[in-house]
Amino acid sequence: MITRTIPSTGENLPALGLGTWQTFDVGPAHHAILKQALATMHAAGGRLIDTSPMYGRAEETVGTLNSQMPEQEDFFYATKVWTRGAEAGKQQIAESYRLMKRTVMDLVQIHNLVDWQLHLPYLRQLKEEGKLRYIGITHYLDNHHDDLAAVIRKEPIDFVQFNYSILSRRAEKSLLPLCAEKGVATLINRPLSEGHLFRETTHKPLPSWAREWGIQNWSAYFLRFILSHPAVTCVIPATGDPRHAAENFAAGQPPLPDEKTRKEMVAYLENR
Repeated sequence: MITRTIPSTGENLPALGLGTWQTFDVGPAHHAILKQALATMHAAGGRLIDTSPMYGRAEETVGTLNSQMPEQEDFFYATKVWTRGAEAGKQQIAESYRLMKRTVMDLVQIHNLVDWQLHLPYLRQLKEEGKLRYIGITHYLDNHHDDLAAVIRKEPIDFVQFNYSILSRRAEKSLLPLCAEKGVATLINRPLSEGHLFRETTHKPLPSWAREWGIQNWSAYFLRFILSHPAVTCVIPATGDPRHAAENFAAGQPPLPDEKTRKEMVAYLENR
């Protein structure tokens, strides 16, 4: 799988990871198939698992399943703090560590910038104590990109997570260039626009030239477009389906579209 460098440390990170919103908020009856999806990611070379207290049972599901896998220490564990108040944040973070069965978390992100000024000092403390490797901030809406950018300009942040897809490209205007300038790693959420992109292309064939770039399906089309932006570090499509996971992670192989092809990919979709 293609890897990208985390600017703050130089660590290499596989460019496709796994989101858990909705898909991992399930009970034990669904664990077997989710474990297959995790194994599929690992076999393809993926590492990053992104979750949050906001996602119901997802953190507990990740912790339970990964504790049963011999590959559990190969993964890169990312979660979030999503509450108001410094003390409430500390308690929530401690609960995330417990649920995910981690003594050291790879990444804790301040979810949707909720009380970020209060949570950031504690995340730095955890990092100094060796209990946290990276600090991040997140949002999922275009109209909060400027808010993310303001924090990046003011504070030393390792990661920023935001929305970006082939038909939602506002991040290209300022946020992605700013992250490249400031040396901030980027996680991309909503890369498939929560399934909207597949609905848009239900009766649309892949262009003939797509296969020249190793694109065999629409999942690869959408994900390789994102991966081909040089400021993208890791894309985190959410799925609990091993078949969909296999399609998604296959998109992490080279070659990636060049700039001319990126423009053709957009034009083809927008030409309805």
